Amino acid sequence: MTLGASWGATASERGLALPCDRLLENATVRLHRAISIDASPQIVFRWLCQLRVAPYSYDLLDNLGRSSPRELTPGLEQLQTGQRFMTIFALDSFAPGEHITLRARRTAVTYAVLAQGNSARLLVRVLFAAPGPRLSASLIARALALGDLAMMRRQLRTLKKLSERDASPQRS
Repeated sequence: MTLGASWGATASERGLALPCDRLLENATVRLHRAISIDASPQIVFRWLCQLRVAPYSYDLLDNLGRSSPRELTPGLEQLQTGQRFMTIFALDSFAPGEHITLRARRTAVTYAVLAQGNSARLLVRVLFAAPGPRLSASLIARALALGDLAMMRRQLRTLKKLSERDASPQRS
């Protein structure tokens, strides 16, 4: 396994079939990220809808210095295929409360919300089809895995924090 290819995901989660798998069957890179969130799947999914307007990662790097919203934006939960997410992705498919699957040129991503009682696991699979010969694809895979790890870990931790904050009044 490439260094940085998995963060937080269990072996069984890495083996799950996800909607992005059908979009990029020739993927040369498979990355997995996962985090447990003490909030209902509905709250977590609602925060995923916020990815339509911001990446929730390192805003200086990937949001031109604009702060990702810390409150839910009304209407963003109204999803339709083809909508833009994080500027570079288009919404390929979704199931409310369960997943959003995004597509860009050589990339497919599924954010899956897995119910765990009253809480959730957020599992992300990133697939990438590297261009060119196998050796350069291997180098691209390593670089992509490490860069994505830093950005995605920040994104998932931010979504966890915001989801748990919004869930806390409901759990009292």
